[in-house]
Amino acid sequence: MPTEIYMKKLGMTMTEGTVAEWHIPDGGEVKLGEDLYRLETEKIEMEVEADAAGIVRHLVPSETTVDPGAVVGWIFASDEEIPDTLPGSDTLGTAEESVEPKIAEPAATAAPATAGGERVPASPAARKLAKELNVELATVAGTGPRGRVTEDDVRNAHEAPATTPETITPVPASPLARKRASALGVDLSTVTGSGPGGRITKEDVEAAASGPATTAPAVKPAGGTREDELMAVRGMRKVIAERMYASLQETAQLTMDMDVAMDDCVKLRTQLIEEWAGDNIRPSYTDITMKAVAKALIEHPRMNAQFLGTEMNIRGEVHVGMAVALDEGLVVPVLRNVDQLSLKEIAQESSRLAGLAREGNLSLDDMSGGTFTVSTLGMFGVNSFTPILNPPEVGILGVNRLRDDVRWEGERAIRQKAMILSLTWDHRALDGAPAAQFLASVRDHLEAPYRLLV
Repeated sequence: MPTEIYMKKLGMTMTEGTVAEWHIPDGGEVKLGEDLYRLETEKIEMEVEADAAGIVRHLVPSETTVDPGAVVGWIFASDEEIPDTLPGSDTLGTAEESVEPKIAEPAATAAPATAGGERVPASPAARKLAKELNVELATVAGTGPRGRVTEDDVRNAHEAPATTPETITPVPASPLARKRASALGVDLSTVTGSGPGGRITKEDVEAAASGPATTAPAVKPAGGTREDELMAVRGMRKVIAERMYASLQETAQLTMDMDVAMDDCVKLRTQLIEEWAGDNIRPSYTDITMKAVAKALIEHPRMNAQFLGTEMNIRGEVHVGMAVALDEGLVVPVLRNVDQLSLKEIAQESSRLAGLAREGNLSLDDMSGGTFTVSTLGMFGVNSFTPILNPPEVGILGVNRLRDDVRWEGERAIRQKAMILSLTWDHRALDGAPAAQFLASVRDHLEAPYRLLV
């Protein structure tokens, strides 16, 4: 019996997923545990590994969106007969490449180890094995899709460190682009990629095959203008663009700012950093702000709500989303029951979730169920900004930079630390006065931060 390739369900709230890219071509061979396809949802993306070894047949093409649990392909054993019509093809259709001759994917070229402190692309199993064998991933040459480090790569590096000629640089290209290049006789080294980071796409290969012969570009004079560059809006960037536009179109958003005197908060954070140094816990101003927000949400429950059109759901639990900026876009992992967590627990949990976000290992459940969001741009020197709501939430707080300021006691100027908080709220859910009262409550907790410890 062939093995079904499912659309993985990543969490209880997942309603659909997209086969963003097949890593194994239709008719190609796959090993057990090898990456099959890249799965994208509106919030995260991940690599799906093969549950069996054999011949892969696509039931849907790349960039197809289906329900969780839907069959998107099959893996046939090497000695198994493959039918002309795949099971389920009458409902989902066959892959767009199925009409072409079956061309095996070229052998993966070992990608050089990542330098400069960048995150090394590797499967979770490879990361686990590397840790067990004490192998530094940055020194391992990856042979998986897009240079991803596999378990075999780690084992080989452990037994005999691999060497990669410095003179050979793999051409960045999607597996589908490599297949089309092989079929059309296109040399990938002559193709200019239009994908993220200059990655070559199938469309780039087809354009190179049908277009006129390329000539060496003219040398531009020093100081000449740069050419325009078109970049496809897809994946996480596409989802963010759609959600942010919809948020502004469907809600009545207003933003207000409020100054906060931060002297006592700075003292508290400094003391806590010293006290928790042995536990390797370093609380941030965002951690302290989230605790203040949680207390303020309990005091002003209408800000801890969902606006559902004809009714409002006043949430009984306080789950605070924490915006984390990645190269690919913004993700918002959620800290659960923040009102019941100590400041130390908040610092631990926010650090854990931020680490998962940067490693690309957040689950859908890690980013679901938020009742309010905190977004921080202070580390970039931002004085004030306008956060955009994450519907159906009715509030989001922007945390800005800590700055030197002056307060007056009579005729005497006194230097102090200060920060601006930027609150965006949905005017359909509550008016300006209660929104200002909520923001003032957050400010009061930050100006008297000892109350956050009790």
